[in-house]
Amino acid sequence: MELDVFFSISQTPVDGRLPTEAEMFASYFRQVEAADELGYGVAWVAESHLSTEVQKGNRRPVVPHWQGEIGLNTQLPLLAAHTFQRTKRIEVGSAVMNIVCMGGPIAAAERVAAFLALHGLDPAETRRLHVGFSAGRFAFMNEASGIVPRSPLEEAAWPALRGRIFAEAAEIFVRLLRGDTLSSDDVAPTVLGREDFWIQARCAGCGATWDLPFAAREHLRCRACGGTQVAWSEPAWERVRALADGEQVAIPNRWIFETLRIVPQDWRRELLQLVVGSHDPQLQEAINRIAPVQVFNLSITRPEVIEDTHRRLAAAYHPDGGPWRRGHMPRTVMVFLDDTVEAAQARAQAALSAYWTALEGTIDPRKLAQAADNALIGDADTVAAQARARFHPDDRLMLWFDFFDHDGDRVVRGMRAFRERVAPLLEQA
Repeated sequence: MELDVFFSISQTPVDGRLPTEAEMFASYFRQVEAADELGYGVAWVAESHLSTEVQKGNRRPVVPHWQGEIGLNTQLPLLAAHTFQRTKRIEVGSAVMNIVCMGGPIAAAERVAAFLALHGLDPAETRRLHVGFSAGRFAFMNEASGIVPRSPLEEAAWPALRGRIFAEAAEIFVRLLRGDTLSSDDVAPTVLGREDFWIQARCAGCGATWDLPFAAREHLRCRACGGTQVAWSEPAWERVRALADGEQVAIPNRWIFETLRIVPQDWRRELLQLVVGSHDPQLQEAINRIAPVQVFNLSITRPEVIEDTHRRLAAAYHPDGGPWRRGHMPRTVMVFLDDTVEAAQARAQAALSAYWTALEGTIDPRKLAQAADNALIGDADTVAAQARARFHPDDRLMLWFDFFDHDGDRVVRGMRAFRERVAPLLEQA
């Protein structure tokens, strides 16, 4: 397995202690320098924008129980420059860069190009910037950049339209980094149909309701009781249909611009690896017709989705990137590694309980159990056995050691123990 490290730089209280911003960044650099010395491949850094602490006071707080800031890294190229200066071998990646907000895809592409033009001035430099990109997790960050419905029709279509806005941004971003000259007239139009909207299912037996994609309407089975007497309706599409003409709804482009090309242009494109943060099959395949774009993966993604992605991208991955490999889809996994299984389990329970309390204000035993199932917890032998059982030998893992943990010494010890005690067991397998 290929081993990377994920860094959250999340400034939130742990055991009653809230580090300063300076302490958070100092801790990151100490940990990434250790990861470099230990031979990890890529330092994947979370990106966030605007204060979640301040946003809690607004009309629609997204994380009302969270204390502090979800993330302090707002600018991957700038952080990457400092990281490369302090390290020798490790590469840097974003997990993930929001290309919709803070200027949108054109500004994001130009920031990446400007960094790589400087980074690649040394002909001996071979370390890549891995740009994981998405539309972000929290809508308020995009709303501050004007990504809001522009009409009653867009408001009705918003659940489906948000993903298509990202598809528009992704095409612009990838094409500009490829070196294209283009205008908004050259970008694929956004056209929505019935199949783009989710349906609402309702079980006649137990009364449970849930939402799911339109394509999943056949052979419905209740998620609560397993019954098959399930009816479905289309409330979102019905609202759109009441405002639209016809079965296809054309939405004007979000970004309108005359012919342009970003600068600088003359930089070493082999130092850039793009990684899309979306499991939309159509989007993955569309942008791979432009350039080689890998897939960013979260630990909560269902196994069947992961395997389907590998199957499809084996055929759809852009040929300039060579053959598709499982390592092209890095997978996030939390790690709680200790001398004993009991100590690791206790630390995992404490961290996961604190996380869900901060995120939702409650501790849901089902979510705790699911999160624990997605983590590696135990001593070296146990963690190695869990990794072998859960992952393919050719997978790339983004190991998350600093999850709700500001003890820098412990985080570094965990990285060292994994590299020195767990990794050899994985290689034997």
